[in-house]
Amino acid sequence: MNLNLKRPLVFIDLEATGLNIATDGIVEIALLKIYPNGNKESKVFRVNPTIPIPPDVSKIHGIFDKDVLSCSTFKEIAQEVNSFIGGCDLAGYNSNKFDIPMLIEEFTRCEIHFDLSSRKLIDVQNIFHKMEQRTLAAAYKFYCDKDLVNAHAAEADTNATFEVLTAQLEKYESLKNDVDFLSQFSSINKNVDLAGRIIFNDKGEEVFNFGKHKGRLVFDIFTTEPSYYDWMMKGDFATNTKTVITQLRLRGKK
Repeated sequence: MNLNLKRPLVFIDLEATGLNIATDGIVEIALLKIYPNGNKESKVFRVNPTIPIPPDVSKIHGIFDKDVLSCSTFKEIAQEVNSFIGGCDLAGYNSNKFDIPMLIEEFTRCEIHFDLSSRKLIDVQNIFHKMEQRTLAAAYKFYCDKDLVNAHAAEADTNATFEVLTAQLEKYESLKNDVDFLSQFSSINKNVDLAGRIIFNDKGEEVFNFGKHKGRLVFDIFTTEPSYYDWMMKGDFATNTKTVITQLRLRGKK
C-alpha cells in the first residue's frame, strides 16, 4: 500500500548514548524519506557524540566508542540533516517521546531553529499500543510476519517502522491513509513541550505531566511554589522544556 501523502514523510530513528534528552547525544541517525509518488530515499549517519557511550548502552545498539571515534559530530552534519528533512512530516517508533525531542535538542545546541508548527508527527508505536499493545519487534512479526534482524540498528528500525505503518493501514479499516489523521491518532497527549513534561488538560490548560505535581496547573504551581521553576531550570530538562516553562511563567506574570 502506498501512503497517501501531500508532502514527503520522513521516518526517523536515533541511537544515542542514553535516554536523557538534555544530557545524552546521538550516535546514529537513520532517515527514510517517502515521497508522495512512492519513491524512497534514505540516509544513515554515524555520529561522534563527543561523550563516552556507556558500555551497557553499547550492548543494546551495538555501537561502541571506537566505532564513532572518527565520525563527524552532529554539528558537522546538522545542516545536511536539516536540509534532508526540511519541508517534511515526520514519523517513527516512539518518536514523539524520544527521537524528535532528541533531534530538536541537538539542533538547538547547534543554534538551528527547527520549526515543528507546520509539520505532522506520526508515532507508529502509539498506533500499535492503541491497537495491540506490543514492542517494535513484536509489531514487525505481528503485522509483517517477519523477524526483526539487527533490532536497535537505526536503519533496520526505520525500515521496519515504515513497513509496520503500511501494514497497519491495510489491517485496520478505521485507520485513514491520511497524515493529518495518523498524526492526531498517534498522539497520546497534547503536548505543550516536545518531551511531554507539560501537556494540555481537557480544558486546554497547561498542566504538569510528571512528578509530584502531575495533573496540576503550571500557573498555580509557579505562583504558589516559585522554587519549582528554579529547580526545573537547573535540572536535566531539555532546552525546549525550559523554553516552554519560561514562556508560561512570563505569561503568568502579565
